[in-house]
Amino acid sequence: MKVLKHLFENNRKWASKQTQSDPDFFNRLLQQQSPEYLWIGCSDSRVPANEIVGLLPGELFVHRNVANLVVKNDLNCLSVIQFAVEVLKVKHIIVCGHYGCGGVKAVLDNSKIGLVDKWLQNLKPVKENFQKNLSEIKDNTSRFNKLCELNVVEQVFNVCKTNTVKKAWQSNQSITVHGWIYDIKDGLLQDLDVCIRSPKEIEETKTKSYSKIFSEVIN
Repeated sequence: MKVLKHLFENNRKWASKQTQSDPDFFNRLLQQQSPEYLWIGCSDSRVPANEIVGLLPGELFVHRNVANLVVKNDLNCLSVIQFAVEVLKVKHIIVCGHYGCGGVKAVLDNSKIGLVDKWLQNLKPVKENFQKNLSEIKDNTSRFNKLCELNVVEQVFNVCKTNTVKKAWQSNQSITVHGWIYDIKDGLLQDLDVCIRSPKEIEETKTKSYSKIFSEVIN
């Protein structure tokens, strides 16, 4: 008997259901994938990328890590971005965080978890840069939510700083970088109004995004 037999059974039921509803489904997937979107999200199991945006396999290229970080020396993430932009020719890169993110909470509370603490060091500058603003938020949940939002915005700018995206813009390739956040309590996405299509939009978007985040704080 296979270990995790129920997962194999689930897989066969899923494959059968797909074939029954769409006989050509797997034949299409055998062709070269051509998604228009790259999704950079959190590893949290409650945030299934394809499902929450209603896209099928093959329609969304996905990279996930703890706290949806884009780090300048993370070869994994950088390789995904390069492949998505230069090979798959995606048109949109979506950085999507979520409220209730455990990684963000650990940084906010200065908690120690273990090996992942070193990874989360990359998030600490976001907290430190906005420490004054965050400390003025009296409600703990609101403060936590704002750091989740700020993290998304910062990672959008980190995507824009990558050599791959800068090179694409220089060659007039159409790439738009978006910042979204997902709310687990109702399953809805929120656009954080961070949408960058060229280098000249970065600074203007920074000012607008940060102002909007903190203008919506209700203590």
